[in-house]
Amino acid sequence: MTKDDKQDRSSRDTHYANLRRNVRDNKRERGEIPTPPQKRARSNQDWTPPQLQPEQVFLYGLHTVRAALANPERKLIRLSVTQNAFPRLELGEDATPPCPVEFVSPQDIDKVLGPEAIHQGVMLETRPLPVRGLEALKDSPLLLVLDQVTDPHNVGAVMRSAVAFGAGALITTQRHSPTESGVLAKSASGALELIPYIQVTNLADALDQIHKLGFQTIGLDSEGPVELETSFGGKRIALVLGSEGKGLRQKTRETVTALARLDMPGEIKSLNVSNAAAIALYAARQHLAKGS
Repeated sequence: MTKDDKQDRSSRDTHYANLRRNVRDNKRERGEIPTPPQKRARSNQDWTPPQLQPEQVFLYGLHTVRAALANPERKLIRLSVTQNAFPRLELGEDATPPCPVEFVSPQDIDKVLGPEAIHQGVMLETRPLPVRGLEALKDSPLLLVLDQVTDPHNVGAVMRSAVAFGAGALITTQRHSPTESGVLAKSASGALELIPYIQVTNLADALDQIHKLGFQTIGLDSEGPVELETSFGGKRIALVLGSEGKGLRQKTRETVTALARLDMPGEIKSLNVSNAAAIALYAARQHLAKGS
């Protein structure tokens, strides 16, 4: 085998290895395969989180950072990335990064994010996205509303489903709901950059405004009087979900157009809010497709 043949074979092996790694990364980001535990030199007990400024947000993970870099509304400060991870951001050979780039070690990123963050070798310092109000609602006939869902992992997963089913916005309360953060963005896997995340002071007032825009608001409740599929009656739908355990607050229950339940014939009668949101969004899309 000649020297050129060896170089060609090495290049092909590297190319296919990168392809296989990208496929695995994509599957892990979508939750189709588990993320292997990462070896860390330090534990959470040894880590002290840095003091963040009010307008300082650190995003991490390949999908999350790619989406943020591509979002013209996102104000970028600095990209910290390992040499191995930089090509996996797929910026293009001749592309100029949209912000200053600092090449670091994985341990440097661990010092900022903590030893348990699955950052995949990339961290982006940014400013928060612009504050959005109900005027940011898109023309989509489908909205998703959360009533004090506090866990950023759940909200991120819900946000991802909302984008997947073409919802025009995700609306939450300012209190008892997560603000923009690396954990929320990582759980959303890029969806934070793709849908208005609107936090309102008074949810009941916001629902009244949504009604005036022609939306039917349907609150999901495990003891709702009708099945969700039979509750649809309009061309614009806003699904309203409450927190796990507490569910919808009384004022919210009194304000929505209708209360409905997901039909679950099995032994378990309740679902994680992100799973319930995905099922409800699919059912709503089926109804809207029939009416189009």
